[in-house]
This record gives sequence, C-alpha cells and structure tokens, in this order.
Amino acid sequence: MILSVSRRTDVPNYYADWFLHRVKEGFLYVRNPMNAHQISKIALSPDVIDCIVFWTKNPANMIEKLECLRDYAYYFQFTLTGYGKEIEPHLPDKRKVLIPSFQRLSAKVGKERMVWRYDPILVNKRYTPEYHLKAFEEIAGCLAGYTERVVISFLDFYVKTQRNMKGLGVRELTKEEIVSLAGRMAEIASKYHLIIETCAEQTDLKELGIRHGSCIDKQLIEKITGAKLLGGKDKNQRKECGCMESVEIGAYHTCLNGCKYCYANFNEAYVKETVKLYRPDSSLLCGCVTSEDKITVRKMKSLKEIQGSFLV
Repeated sequence: MILSVSRRTDVPNYYADWFLHRVKEGFLYVRNPMNAHQISKIALSPDVIDCIVFWTKNPANMIEKLECLRDYAYYFQFTLTGYGKEIEPHLPDKRKVLIPSFQRLSAKVGKERMVWRYDPILVNKRYTPEYHLKAFEEIAGCLAGYTERVVISFLDFYVKTQRNMKGLGVRELTKEEIVSLAGRMAEIASKYHLIIETCAEQTDLKELGIRHGSCIDKQLIEKITGAKLLGGKDKNQRKECGCMESVEIGAYHTCLNGCKYCYANFNEAYVKETVKLYRPDSSLLCGCVTSEDKITVRKMKSLKEIQGSFLV
C-alpha cells in the first residue's frame, strides 16, 4: 500500500517526530474526517507499505532523521513558489532557507525522489503572469540538478479558500491565459531539463509538452521500488486526479503554514485549537482516543506484483 503523508497537513515540517515515532511503534490511528468517532488503525510495517509519499513546504525537521526510514521507499513533493507572506504567511525565506533545504534534501535522497511543485498558481495585481514566469525561472535555475520534474496547477476557487483570500484581489484566469502562461513555463522547464506536469488540471496542455501528472505516481513508485504495482486509480479523488490508490494519514486543520489558498486548513482559529492537542507519542495526530470512538483495523497489503514461481 502507498502511504500519503500528507495532503491534509505538512507532516515533515510540524509532525516529523510524531510520524517517526509511529513508524517505530509500527502503527498509527487516523480519524475519519466525515465521521469523528470512526478511527482506522493503519499498520506501518515495511512488508505492507510499498512507498511513502511526503508532501511538504519545509522539510528541515526531517532531513537529519531520514535514517529512521531506511527500510522504506519514499519520495518528497516539495512545494516551492514565489509568494510572499500575505499568501504563505508562516514559511521562512525562500532564497535563504527553503531553496537550500530542497538542495540539501536532494543531496541526501537523490534528485529522482524530489518533485518540485509550483502550485497553485494564482493571479492578482502583484502576482501577474510575468511575476510567475520570473519566479519560476529563478527557482528552476536554483533547483536544476536537484530534481527531475516540476508540477504546476492553477488555483481552484473553492468557497472556503475564497473567503481566506478576500481582499487579495485574486482573479480567475481564462483558458487562453492558462495556455499562454503554461506554455512559457514549459519552455523554462525545458531550458533546465525538467519534465513538467500538471496536477488535476482540466485544461489539456499536452500540445505544449505538459503531461497530466500524478502526485501518487505509479510509474515513479515502480521506478523507486524496482517492482510492478497492482494498484488502480484513487476513487476518492477528483476525476481529473491521476493518483493511484493510497492511504491518507493526515488530519485537517493541523497545518500551521497558514497558506491562504489551502482547502484543508482554512480556519486559523480552529487550527490553533487543534494543534494544542498534539503529542509526539500519541497514536493519533492532534487528538486522543475517547470512549465513544470505534477503532477498526484497516486491511493493509502490499500492492507489489508477485511473480509466479515454478517447481523444478
């Protein structure tokens, strides 16, 4: 099975100690966001976890602890954009901290296990298409040789994210604007020998040399693990999403990055209250099991294809 760590929160940034403690213990609990009293017990044995996909904007707290994951295959999705504090308020300086962190992590794990995400792309009076092109090229130049691919996507206007972006003057792009901007980004990616992909994007950009990508990427995982996988498409994601099936272990409203476009952590007050429950030794992320909770053991199995054998 593939472990997603995590679409909902930045585990490497804020909860590395919790996750690595759970790896040591061999299991963790995940509360169902749609049913608060339903908890799944997830086995973390290397025998059933084929690959771990980390999502982060600042992996500094995990870089020196990767030895704890020596028995696992994994890769990182590292979001690195050109936005300032009004969009990504709690991230450190990009040039001084985050780009060097990307480079340092890549040196440890290898560029094939580092995916750069420049997303979501939003446009207002400050963050114009020309601004994005300049930021994208600067970051691409810094990351050349430290990654093999970059993922882009354009902002989806969810009701909850629109509320957080109120006053920022963010506007929707026309299809023509998307095609124009994406095409120029593809040229920049090619200049720095990067494969460029989109994430759950409705607009087909393949004529620009931009393919539909997958965050939980079956082909990449097969390359990293050296094994064929039997898993199918993740039915819990949007139809445009190309991700293969995985187990999500994060919790909503636990990320302190504070990004204004985030769909998973859109209430800052709720986030502050939730993270008060964090304990590195807890089986649950930011919470505890109560008498009203029902724990169900999730069936976990490897998705690796087992070759048939013949008796001689």
